[in-house]
Amino acid sequence: MKQVLLCLSLLLAPCQGLAQDIATEADASPTLAVEDVPDDTAIAERLRAILAALEFDGITVNVDAGVVSLTGEVADPSTRAKAESIAGRLEGVVAVNNTLAETGDLARQINPAVDRFRARIAQLISRLPLFLLALAVLSVIVGAGFLIARLRFWDRISPNAFIAGIYRQAFRVACGIAGIVVALDVLGAAALLGTILGAAGIIGLAIGFAVRDTVENFVASIMLSLRQPFRPNDLVEIEGDVGRVIRLTSRATILLSLDGNHIRIPNATVFKGKIVNYTQNPARRFTFDIGIDPDADLEATRALAQAALKAQPFVLDDPEELVWIENITEAGAILRVTGWIDQNATGFASARGDAIRLVKTAIEEAGVAIPDTTYRIRLEGSETPPLTSGPQPRKAPVSQAPAALKEPSVHKSEEAALIPLVDAERRDSNDLLERSAPRE
Repeated sequence: MKQVLLCLSLLLAPCQGLAQDIATEADASPTLAVEDVPDDTAIAERLRAILAALEFDGITVNVDAGVVSLTGEVADPSTRAKAESIAGRLEGVVAVNNTLAETGDLARQINPAVDRFRARIAQLISRLPLFLLALAVLSVIVGAGFLIARLRFWDRISPNAFIAGIYRQAFRVACGIAGIVVALDVLGAAALLGTILGAAGIIGLAIGFAVRDTVENFVASIMLSLRQPFRPNDLVEIEGDVGRVIRLTSRATILLSLDGNHIRIPNATVFKGKIVNYTQNPARRFTFDIGIDPDADLEATRALAQAALKAQPFVLDDPEELVWIENITEAGAILRVTGWIDQNATGFASARGDAIRLVKTAIEEAGVAIPDTTYRIRLEGSETPPLTSGPQPRKAPVSQAPAALKEPSVHKSEEAALIPLVDAERRDSNDLLERSAPRE
């Protein structure tokens, strides 16, 4: 019997512990106060007063044993949640039974929006003098900025008129931003400035990507105007295009080609590309190659070619003309002939052509043959005439030329003929090229 009782006690011990835990949790749970609690009538009156102050119309409040019942219809769906939240925060309320429904009356639904619109109109009218004051402040600051930007002061502190225009525009923009900041501060809405600047930054970034090439050309035009690599009417070669400079604009450099055509090159290409300025130095060297018979006296022929070139009036004595043996080929020796001319007095192409003609004539008159590079094919064992790569040239009889024709002719510079055309196009037109600007 004792053993049975011992087993029962061991089995009932966990059950007793569980009962004690449940009792402890019951003791720890919050209890509802029953003393010094506002009665249902006081709770109902307090809640009705709060809803009336908030202009929550159409709500019926009933309180029974601390349970608040909300019935009726509301125009705004958010009013239902607000009323329930207010009722739940009152002292003595145990629970809230919210049965509010949204009204189907269109007039009651529109009335809150109309009331809010009227309130904003009344607020705007009351703040209208402040708006006018802010607008007046903005106008004064922006107007003063535009007047100051028109002063000659900007021309004195900038290297050229183009940079002065950039300074003026930057000052106008700065004054506009300052006016907006002050106007918003007067209105008490300076916090909007961060939003406005953020939106402006995003818009500016998008525009920058869209007009990236235009911005690049504009920046390049600023750099070219500060350190000008060429002047108006300079003969230049830019990325393979040769012509005289007409003008430099904020986007492109315009050349007049030797054929009289306009060449428009983006300033970004000009700034990053290779520029050859032929006008920078009046002296310019021409070069050509001429072949001679390999059996001839090479040194004597070289000296003859140099003497023939030296005798021409359009060839400068300083720097000196030079002739050297460039190469020996199967067809003969190759002489390289170089000479210098004054581009302001003589055309480069015509001087080079005359030099080739006169040197060739001097060599041939000395009895030195100039190799014929025509290839001929002869078939062995055939009686047919040999085949050549082209028709056989017919030698015309050489008559004694008049002495006047043997004299070297000096031609005017064909590039200089474009100068009046460029001057005519530059008349009554402004550009970024100025004589006073530093030159690279």
